[in-house]
Amino acid sequence: MQILRTNPLNAQVWLDDLFSAKAVEKGGVVRRAIRDVEREIGRSALIAEVRRRGFHLIECGGQFIVICNVGHMQVIC
Repeated sequence: MQILRTNPLNAQVWLDDLFSAKAVEKGGVVRRAIRDVEREIGRSALIAEVRRRGFHLIECGGQFIVICNVGHMQVIC
């Protein structure tokens, strides 16, 4: 895996754009391709921001799925 040296300002702009989606305001779901996240900001930056917001992050099928809700999450199947 390639280690990226992203510009912190560009990373913040990318995160601001992701979390400005209407779905975030409504407690919904946003998703991004893992390869895009790794190229633009790096996995650890996304994880840190999701944790800071108290949201939930799932990785599945080459996608990161962010559940933009601080409520209890239960995976059924």
